[in-house]
Amino acid sequence: MHYSETWDLDTIFAGGIDSPALATKLTTIKHQLHDTQTTLTNWRADADTPAYDWFLQIVTDLQHIEAGLQQSEVFVVAIQSADASNTKAGTILNQLYQLDNQHENLMTQFKKKLVALPQETFTKIIGQPELQPIAFNLTEMRKQGLALLDDQTEALINNLAVDGFQGWSDHYDTLVSQMTVPYTDDAGQVHQLSAGQAQNMLAAAMPNQQRAKLMANWEAAWQQNAAPFADTLNHLAGFRLQNYQAHGTTDFLRKPLELNRMSQATLDTMYQVVANSQDLLLHYLKRKVALMGKTQLDWQDVEAPLTLGTATNTMTYDQAANFVITHFQTFSPKMAKLAKYALDHRWVEAENRPNKRPGGYMDNLPETGESRIFMTFTGSPNDTATLAHELGHAFHADVIKDLPLWRQDYAMNVAETASTFAELIVADANVKAAPDTATKLNLLDAKMQNPLAMFLDIRARYLFETSFYQARQQHVVTPAKLSDLMLTAQKTAYGNALTTYHPMFWASKLHFYIADVPFYNFPYTFGYLFSLGLYAQAKQQPDFEDRYIALLRDTANMSTEALAKKHLGVDLTKPDFWQAGVALIKRDIDEFMALSAPLL
Repeated sequence: MHYSETWDLDTIFAGGIDSPALATKLTTIKHQLHDTQTTLTNWRADADTPAYDWFLQIVTDLQHIEAGLQQSEVFVVAIQSADASNTKAGTILNQLYQLDNQHENLMTQFKKKLVALPQETFTKIIGQPELQPIAFNLTEMRKQGLALLDDQTEALINNLAVDGFQGWSDHYDTLVSQMTVPYTDDAGQVHQLSAGQAQNMLAAAMPNQQRAKLMANWEAAWQQNAAPFADTLNHLAGFRLQNYQAHGTTDFLRKPLELNRMSQATLDTMYQVVANSQDLLLHYLKRKVALMGKTQLDWQDVEAPLTLGTATNTMTYDQAANFVITHFQTFSPKMAKLAKYALDHRWVEAENRPNKRPGGYMDNLPETGESRIFMTFTGSPNDTATLAHELGHAFHADVIKDLPLWRQDYAMNVAETASTFAELIVADANVKAAPDTATKLNLLDAKMQNPLAMFLDIRARYLFETSFYQARQQHVVTPAKLSDLMLTAQKTAYGNALTTYHPMFWASKLHFYIADVPFYNFPYTFGYLFSLGLYAQAKQQPDFEDRYIALLRDTANMSTEALAKKHLGVDLTKPDFWQAGVALIKRDIDEFMALSAPLL
């Protein structure tokens, strides 16, 4: 079966960035915002009894507007991701941010209406049969409304955020799109790589010395632009901290924890287990670097693939797609069916070409019940894992698409559950299919990229961001200090085991610059370990598919702790659950150490 490596966006809005259908959509949203504003302003609970028909209409309209905005933004961001030189995309995105802002102002008023309701009235409203599926979400919104300021102030903050908050995030994208990283090939010819191309090459197979030179060039490229990146990061954090303070808190972790519906106790327990597992991962890295023929461990070696033996360990895109579908089938026929449908209908942009943004993501389209996946496929085992990861996200979106939009608003930590679970399926299948020891070691190493990232790299990001926000509460942080904070965080997370580090990581990592998601780090570790627990159960329980889908459908319907208790029977504030995940990682490391010992 041949699959296209470019996605189809015309089924969303035909005609690209100049699509007449997109323009019509924006006009429709403007009218919806105006009409809903009028209805919401005039709504009174005592005049809407006993069926609360007007309230139901407001809830429906707010979700329709949100769905239309999301559908449009996914489309425009997709164009911008696939072609970083498309300048029109930024202009349209700004228009969408303005509309987003109006919707956010409406949501502020809506939440305050909820707060103003007597508890008895609110209980009657959420008791309506039509509202039962989103009763948790409405209760959550009412709680959020308690911290809101007056309508005028909230509107002013939202309006200023378009240029003062989102604008800085967009500015980061502009800076990155203009960057180049020099790379000298085997013939001695110098190429100017985009940031995305250089990032992909650093994770690809190449001689140690060549990778070290590219890493040095990568670090230098970000260093050359350190001042504008530092300005951008400082202004993003400054806006966020001022907003937090205006809403009554100086605790910069409060909002990230609320967004992930998890407690500080769960976060602390998880990271204590992660910290206690550091030596296990470092033991593995020392063996890996020895197999690479090196006596010292450098930053670029952590993600570098092992290339033992003569096998290339590469796949074509079609081979990778078929591999993913085949092995999804062994755990969940419904997951395999969705993956096949997504690939057949060109939901995936995977072509390896210049001018694409770095990284990968999945966005769902609520109005059409589809998703779009962005990545760059080079043939490595990690690329196959990425494809599985993003298709896992798409499966999550698919099994909840019939629910009300607010019931689909799952938090980032559980968002990584389905994706990481899907990735584990493919990683295990890759290892089992290995024809010889060398190939198996290469594939075990590819599988180990997840725990290495979740336990070491992402912990370093969390430590850095914590220390950065502590410093930013006092003053603007200089580029040199940002690099110092990053270096300290990396040395702590990696146990001072590396000879060289990546101090400019604070500039090169997009996640630090995303406006709407603070602390875009610890949810990944949570999702990974949560998925390990799920995966262990999946291999033992024949009825797992139905239980798995039931869990996914509840991901926006309760707290993280309640979700784990209901569907897994575990307490996330205790270390046992997290340690069970570490035990699965240790099993892979033990196998790697045993297989590789004769090669030293």
